[in-house]
Amino acid sequence: MVSNSVIKGAACLAVGVLLAATASAQSLQEVMKARKLTDRDILAAAKTYTPTGKHDEFVVFSSGGQSGQVIVYGVPSMRIIKYIGVFTPEPWQGYGMGDDESKAVLAGGRVGGRKIDWGDSHHPALSETNGDYDGQFLFINDKANPRIAVIDLKTFQTVQIVANPILKADHGGAFVTTNTEWVLEAATYAAPLDGKFYPLDQYDAKYRGAITFWKFDRAKGRIDPARSFSLELPPYWQDLVDAGKLDSEGWVFINSFNSERYRGGYGKGNHGTFQDQLPFEAGVSQRDTDYLHVINRKAVEALYSQGKYTKINNHPVISIAELVAANALFLVPEPKSPHGADVTPDGKYITVSGKLDTHTSVYDFAKIKALIDRKDFAGKDPYGIPILDMKKALHGQVELGLGPLHTQYDSAKGIAYTSLFVDSAVARWDYINLKLIEKIPVHYNIGHLMTAEGDTVSPKGRYLVALNKMALDRFTPVGPLHPQNHQLIDITAGRPMQVIYDMPLPLGEPHYAVMIKADKLKPIFRFTRSDFKDNTAPGTARVERKGKVVTIHMTAIRSHYDPEIIEVKAGDDIVWHITNLERAQDEVHGFTVDTYNVNASLEPGKTSTFRFKADRAGVFPFYCTEFCSALHLEMMGYLLVKP
Repeated sequence: MVSNSVIKGAACLAVGVLLAATASAQSLQEVMKARKLTDRDILAAAKTYTPTGKHDEFVVFSSGGQSGQVIVYGVPSMRIIKYIGVFTPEPWQGYGMGDDESKAVLAGGRVGGRKIDWGDSHHPALSETNGDYDGQFLFINDKANPRIAVIDLKTFQTVQIVANPILKADHGGAFVTTNTEWVLEAATYAAPLDGKFYPLDQYDAKYRGAITFWKFDRAKGRIDPARSFSLELPPYWQDLVDAGKLDSEGWVFINSFNSERYRGGYGKGNHGTFQDQLPFEAGVSQRDTDYLHVINRKAVEALYSQGKYTKINNHPVISIAELVAANALFLVPEPKSPHGADVTPDGKYITVSGKLDTHTSVYDFAKIKALIDRKDFAGKDPYGIPILDMKKALHGQVELGLGPLHTQYDSAKGIAYTSLFVDSAVARWDYINLKLIEKIPVHYNIGHLMTAEGDTVSPKGRYLVALNKMALDRFTPVGPLHPQNHQLIDITAGRPMQVIYDMPLPLGEPHYAVMIKADKLKPIFRFTRSDFKDNTAPGTARVERKGKVVTIHMTAIRSHYDPEIIEVKAGDDIVWHITNLERAQDEVHGFTVDTYNVNASLEPGKTSTFRFKADRAGVFPFYCTEFCSALHLEMMGYLLVKP
């Protein structure tokens, strides 16, 4: 029996520990005082804090700019979750680092047979069903080398890259139609579509814009180039794209600038007659308006199915003349130097902001359609395309501020948000009643913005992210090159907007992003071994020789490879299949061989294949590059290359 004295002693000890803990605990007020925080700061922290083990309500897919990748982070925590290798090799995931599978994906993105080592990823687009995100696929463009990539959101891995056969730049990609029948990619800078040389004095005759309709095969999860086509467009510089929805279903809208068809020539160092001209920035901004392109998608699909196209670089292109004859292409004047033709959730309106205008213009699709049906045109452009009267097509204009750019929408009816680059602000406004509600400063020089599912038929509201181009004083200095600043803003209905988080992004210049409800994403946790034709089953590891080709069938499991000692001859061609036999979630193995420039990430169930020539005699250790177990360092082997 325990004595009373022992019980009393234990009780006294417990009370002493509790008192000591209480005495050492720091109160919220003390933390606020020590860190000089305000009540507003604490409220912002509470709105974004996500306790350990809890998940975010939303997931953001952001372009990675010059990194050529996609950045994935959560909202409201703003925690970075993943980088997805897309147009550029990504070492941690072994993407493009020697394995057959990712090398084949990157090879699909060769341009004119030329290997491209980087990409300028710009506009991600999520697959849609009936105008809502469905969480199945992500598409993104490479502006520098016109390409579109497909990312399978079951694995968060890039599965396809297709190179555009006729474009030279594609700021207007990627965008999707409401059931992801088509992935849309529009040109930016006009150029000869056949890729041949023509002097700039033939600009009007030989240079063209275009938009490509990439056919997406959802069952295969791939773009089908054989069922894809493009539209020839005038040599204006097409910009961003949006597909109609609900009331405007079956139509496509594209901004453009440089309706002047200006050709440049600033300074004395230019070729020939192109000297001492206005710089492009001034020359392409001389007119008061540019052109919103309005395309009847059903009509262009019919033209394609009827074979009314010519092939350029073995790719079907429907001419301007065919488009005009089929009543498929129209122009509407829009504020000059626009950036974004953004269809409202109900499809009734298209909002357009001209960067050199303080207004955002709201076009009424019903009015546009009525003008087209009546053939009520104000004239034609030099290429014979009907032009609608701007005033007759407008619902109205709202003065928002300096440098309006991109608009997305709220769950509250009629509420929109527009980025103001020059003002460094976000405007909340009513596009139905045409009035500004409020503005909030951001830091600094915002480009795009996004709201939760804000370009779908059913935006979710609550959160907005400002993709700011300059950080300046927001973060600890790290030299002349600053990170980008993604600022999270609380846009809860009925309350003033509030900036609640600054997130530095030091990977490229993230140009645009999309935000989806996290519960719509259904990723797998492990691969199925049988999905890989060269998988190695447990107990079947072996080395096979056929002439000078040595095929290694290897398995990996905590904490060893099988086989561990492999002997080949100098000059042998090596084919190395490695299968991760783990079934436990997150039990990833890595693989690299000294000197041979290969690197793999082997998620559970995955098989990767490497091919290289054992080009010199020597001893080459290989090992697991992931800290997979307590005996991680022991997970290694030797490739012995005999003379």
